[in-house]
Amino acid sequence: MTLELLYEKHAKQVYNLVLQYVQNVNDAEEITQDVFLAAYKSLDKFRNESNHSTWLYRIAINKSLDFLKAKRRKKRFFWFTNELTENDSVEFNHPGVLIENKEETAFIFSCMDQLPDNQKTALILNKIEQLPVMEIAGIMGLSAKAVESLIQRAKINLSKKIEDSEG
Repeated sequence: MTLELLYEKHAKQVYNLVLQYVQNVNDAEEITQDVFLAAYKSLDKFRNESNHSTWLYRIAINKSLDFLKAKRRKKRFFWFTNELTENDSVEFNHPGVLIENKEETAFIFSCMDQLPDNQKTALILNKIEQLPVMEIAGIMGLSAKAVESLIQRAKINLSKKIEDSEG
């Protein structure tokens, strides 16, 4: 399969997944490009052991998590140097969210950001991307039971974080 076909078939899903992580349209567009560039560079290594979508989702998740880790490091650096500006604040700009729901949705996403990466990934793939547990297991390289457990722990931890933040 050529890069053009991969992009035509999977760009929207990859972009939507990345957007769930970074919650910023410009960052999601840039990371989506990075995903397909990485896929292009390793296309010859793809062994058809999984679907192209599973492979691209793995790349997208890794790129998104790497981006978020780098962003957190930058924020910590600025905090330590006391140079945090208004431009470094969290921006929530998700096109699928209605204006009246933006505050509530931003709050839920900020609570999700506090979950461990594997729980956040399982929850996003299951509840937002609506992928079946078996496909999530393939993407994450885990058993279906492990994914189900991650989803349950993510739900419990997310509920606790929401309660703690509201109370």
